[in-house]
Amino acid sequence: MKALKAIVEKQQKQLDQQQQDLASLHAALTQLQGQQTQQQTQIQQTQQAQQTQAAAIAAVPPPSKPSFTAGNGLSVSFNGFIDATAFSQTKSFTYGNGQNAEFPIPGSLGSLSGFDVRNTRFMFDLTGAKVAGDWVGGAHLEMDFFGGNNGTGAYSQQQPLPRLRQAYMVLENPTTGSTLKIGQMWDLIFPLDDLPDSLSHIAFPLGYGAGLIGWRFPGAIFSQDLNHGSTGPAWRLDVGVFEGTWDGPGNNLNYLTAGNAGFRPQVEAKLHVEQDKEWMFFAAAHYSQIDLAGVGGTEPTPIKREFGSEAFELGAQWTPGSWIFKSVLYTGRGIGEIFGDLSQFGDIKDDGGYLTGGYKFTKNWSVNAFYAIAKPSANDVIRWMGNGSTGLLRNHMYATNVEYTVGDYSFALEWIHSVLLTTTNGGNRLNTSGNQVNLSAFYKF
Repeated sequence: MKALKAIVEKQQKQLDQQQQDLASLHAALTQLQGQQTQQQTQIQQTQQAQQTQAAAIAAVPPPSKPSFTAGNGLSVSFNGFIDATAFSQTKSFTYGNGQNAEFPIPGSLGSLSGFDVRNTRFMFDLTGAKVAGDWVGGAHLEMDFFGGNNGTGAYSQQQPLPRLRQAYMVLENPTTGSTLKIGQMWDLIFPLDDLPDSLSHIAFPLGYGAGLIGWRFPGAIFSQDLNHGSTGPAWRLDVGVFEGTWDGPGNNLNYLTAGNAGFRPQVEAKLHVEQDKEWMFFAAAHYSQIDLAGVGGTEPTPIKREFGSEAFELGAQWTPGSWIFKSVLYTGRGIGEIFGDLSQFGDIKDDGGYLTGGYKFTKNWSVNAFYAIAKPSANDVIRWMGNGSTGLLRNHMYATNVEYTVGDYSFALEWIHSVLLTTTNGGNRLNTSGNQVNLSAFYKF
């Protein structure tokens, strides 16, 4: 019996020891599970933090234009671009050589080359002014360097002067979709949202004065969104009134031209419809009165004293996929004041326009082709010769360029060819052709 009891006690001790070992093992497993749960929690927290950080980075807007806040609460931004063009020409061109060359000057001889930076532009925008009710205000100031040069000496060409382009205030009601601009700005005939693509011809677009018309004037433009707040194509009506102007007979710089005699403002209207990033269409009209007797009513008028300056214009843009097509057509008469009639001043009928197409191969590379024509009435040009007409009958412009863009930088190689038809006596016809090849570098800020 003693031996049996000893065996039972021994087995009991072994069983107790096994239970203790199992308890220790269970405690170790529990601790291990706790550590694993803690690690999983840390991993989840890390993943959540990474996701939150990624979302925060994605939510950060792209860098905005340099801006600061003025003392009166206005937000002021300063932006623009630097544009440099190296060029070679076979003729001298109208409006100037380099970045403002448009069509050749009849009789000009000799090739030339140069480097032009006058397109360089600075712009200031002010926003955030409180007016009354839902109306807010702002302003826009813009200048480039086509303001002539500092003197005429040997070093003057390298000292281009600033030129005021636009300076206007803005009153806007975002609730009703109404906008009023007062100051100097582009008129409604100039196709500001339908311009040909070029890095060399920016201030003076391709075809300017020779298929593309319009100019900047002091005045006022009222714009109204016609379907404000609704979906689908956006419709807008613009109505503008601008100062009258002409080339003489009085001082062009002191409001003494045939367009300033009496009360003779330019009146324009434009209907614009656009489906964002797909297509755009507009129709614009222009009218003003010209009195060639001048402000004093005493200037000689050998052909006629008064006539109307009238123009009607249609424009469109279409962007199917990687393609982009733009076109503008106009007809009018007496439109030298808005760069029509090949910048001749008389009661001259003029028809013209341009067509341009481009293709974007990649996000960096694109190619563009351009054609423009301006065709004043030959009879009218001859009739007004010596009285505002210089015998320019027709101009064709062809251009093509290849452009590479990376970030805020762009580079382009471009060829421009213009053929001008003229007459010196009404009976003869002379063709003058000119070419420009240019390489441009562009940086926007």
